[in-house]
Parts: sequence; structure tokens; C-alpha cells
Amino acid sequence: MTNLTRFNSVFLGTCFILGLSSLGYLLGEAAIRYKEYERQVTVKGLSEREYKADVIIWPIQFTVADNSLSALYQTIDLNTDKIRDYLEAEGVNSDEITFSAPSIIDKSAQQYGGQTQALFRYTATQTVTVYSNNIDAVRRTMGGISALGKQGIVFNGNDYSYQTEYIFTRLNEIKPEMIEEATKKAREVAEKFASDSKSSLGKIRTASQGQFSISSRDNNNPHIKKVRVVSTVSYYLSD
Repeated sequence: MTNLTRFNSVFLGTCFILGLSSLGYLLGEAAIRYKEYERQVTVKGLSEREYKADVIIWPIQFTVADNSLSALYQTIDLNTDKIRDYLEAEGVNSDEITFSAPSIIDKSAQQYGGQTQALFRYTATQTVTVYSNNIDAVRRTMGGISALGKQGIVFNGNDYSYQTEYIFTRLNEIKPEMIEEATKKAREVAEKFASDSKSSLGKIRTASQGQFSISSRDNNNPHIKKVRVVSTVSYYLSD
């Protein structure tokens, strides 16, 4: 009975050792494969294109001064009518033209002791805004509006908050194609890297799409928009 018990103990011990050896081998193989999968390359792909803006916002601002408030409003209405007539004659639709309420300052209410009295008591600023999809026509119109200055309209052209804006609204239409192009260029870079390192390019490990950016091509062509996106992709590498 003692010999049988001793035999069983030896047998169980041998099995336990063999089991540990097998487990160690399997874990070693798994670690090696895990390290192989850890080999990767991360690349970036750029897609950049130029498009014409499809919306123009053109604020036309002018100033009027007078000592009579009623005369001031009459001049505002007269100048506003002149601008509207000019725009419509140049092909701008009436529904593309809007008028803001005039901003009027009473200089006498702002006088402080010792200050020189203002030449005109009232000054007013009026803004006429063109919002249009017909950018080419509006740009042509912009080039000739200075002719209204000869009729006594004083335009404000230095206020940064009233600069002309060009907007590109078709981003959702071009997104899929640009993302595809950026991803394709990223893969081309990864394949070149794999070839140079004598490796094979595997599956995608991670991928992230960068944020789309829209900017003017340059200061002289703000109506031409440069759209770009960068995709970052990580690939597995294998021998």
C-alpha cells in the first residue's frame, strides 16, 4: 500500500512538472507572437484641395453727419436707396440685400468740460449687407461701388468687423472623397516603409481622421478656399 501511494505521488508530481513545462512553452510562444503583433508603423496621409467659395457676405457701411436729426434720417434713406439701386442695376437680387437699423450718436450728450464742441451734433452709421451665392457677380459689383462716393456717400472701409466674408458650405459633400484620398496616401507611405525595412504591411491597428480646415488660398484670393485634412493610420508589420 505504501509503494502504491509513493507511485501515485511520483506520477502526480511528474504530471505537474510536465504541465508547468507545457504552460511555460505556450506562454512563451504567445509572448513571441504578441511581440510580433506589436511591430507597427504609424503614418499620416494628407488630402488638400482648392474650391471656390459659394457664399459671399458683403457689408457696405457708410456714415452721415448733420445737426438736424430729421435731415440726418433723410440723408440715410437717400444714400440707402442709391446703394440699393446700384446693386440691383448690377444684377444683385433684391432678396439678397438687407438693411440694418442706423446707429446714431448724439455728440452733445457726450460733451465734457473743456472739450471743443463737435462740428456736427449727430452722426449715424448705416450698413447695407449683400448675402449672395453669385460670388462672381458680386465681386464685379464691388469694383464699381466707389462711383457712389462721387455722389457724396462716405463709406467706411477700415472696420475689421465689417470685412467681406467668403464661405465654403459644401464640406459634407467632399468629406468622403478627401478622407479616402488621405487614407490611400497614408497606406502608400506605410507600404514604402515596409518595403524599405523588408517587412510586410499588415492590417490597420488604429486610424484617426484629423479635423478638416478651411482657409483662404492667400490674401489676394479670399474667394478661393483651401480645404485640407490629415489622416493618421497605424499598421501592423510582419516579416
